[in-house]
Amino acid sequence: MFANPDDETLRQLLEEAQTIAVVGHSNKPHRDSYRVAQYLRSAGYIVYPVNPAVDEIDGQRCYRTLAEVPEAVDIVNVFRRSEFLAEIVREAIAIQAKGIWAQLGVVDEGAARVAVAGGAIVVMDACIKVEHHRLGIAVKRRF
Repeated sequence: MFANPDDETLRQLLEEAQTIAVVGHSNKPHRDSYRVAQYLRSAGYIVYPVNPAVDEIDGQRCYRTLAEVPEAVDIVNVFRRSEFLAEIVREAIAIQAKGIWAQLGVVDEGAARVAVAGGAIVVMDACIKVEHHRLGIAVKRRF
């Protein structure tokens, strides 16, 4: 049975990450994906929205797929239903993402096994914003 990584692994992933792709990023400010992405930006991460149904979010280009993101992605943060996780994992492994973080309610143990076999750290059914705050990760300073 799958278990999320321990706090030290989560802390290391979040502290070392620079770029996060938010798959399922909404352009609606009341949606969780929008609010979490805004939080991640305010915490100093470079955040790329990935959503084929949206062209732009707050003036930032929205990408149709992970493969279109113009730089290496450290964490893929997933705001899609569980049945889509396996395909997102395949895309994340193809771009060599270090971590795949499935938000609350998003679980697919088979997809998690594929991700781990592909070398990624996997977190499922957990909010990256809540965990970032709980672990006391410092805000990244950009110069």
